[in-house]
Amino acid sequence: MDKSLLIVGVGFMGGSFALALRRGGFQGSIYGIDINSVTIDRAKELGVIDEGGTELSLTKRFSPDYVIFSSPVRTFRQIAGEIKGYIRRETVVTDLGSVKGKLVFDLEGILGGRFVGSHPIAGTEKSGVEHSFPELFENKKVVITPTERTEKGALDEVVKLWELTGGKVEFMDPMLHDWVFGAVSHLPHAVAFALIDALIEMSNEVDLFKYPGGGFKDFTRIAASDPVMWRDIFLENKDNILRAIDMYSNSLQKLRNLIEREEESALTEYLREAKQRRMSLE
Repeated sequence: MDKSLLIVGVGFMGGSFALALRRGGFQGSIYGIDINSVTIDRAKELGVIDEGGTELSLTKRFSPDYVIFSSPVRTFRQIAGEIKGYIRRETVVTDLGSVKGKLVFDLEGILGGRFVGSHPIAGTEKSGVEHSFPELFENKKVVITPTERTEKGALDEVVKLWELTGGKVEFMDPMLHDWVFGAVSHLPHAVAFALIDALIEMSNEVDLFKYPGGGFKDFTRIAASDPVMWRDIFLENKDNILRAIDMYSNSLQKLRNLIEREEESALTEYLREAKQRRMSLE
């Protein structure tokens, strides 16, 4: 592919996407726009992008064939509104965000059917372009969320990009997407952040963070993720996350009751069922 591509938000995910495309054979120019000029300089030094800057108006000069939104999800609407006047009619726009739902329809309202929502099910707790690596998406699911308005040509182009990265494409309704990932991704992050907060509250008499075991570190690893990114995810997918938190709270209360009442058989069964479902993921 010798077309050009612009990444808006040149962090860990955007940088990894660029590197993965290069690894997959993308031959065109890759540009970057980021609010931080230091990030742009670092991305160029690392060979992640060929050229870049901090102003969205550069989009007109770059004239990309593809635009990728890779900033915090609550910035997408504003970015789409600004670049709409800078891109060509045939330019395809997609994103790397983990929220779809209403956001997809809002972006279609701004950009039309050339916008195609996509969400790679890949990542780490790291942030920053310096942590980017080209194998991030290899054999990972990539959920694409077309609607009735999606242009077939744009959809085909986005699928081709993801196949170059090594991702395995699946399709899903945008609203269903937000319930699914509100439960399996957003809720675990919320729990990890909340567990850290709970230990802060419980550290009045002794600093509990001096005694973390491997299990605690494993469980809370994702609480080291970018706070701004996760703030935006929690707020953009608010209804689904609140529903998931409520259901999790019910399960935690059930566990508390079993412990409090010393119901050995029921507690064992609760733990056994959870263990079996977890093992089925391997």
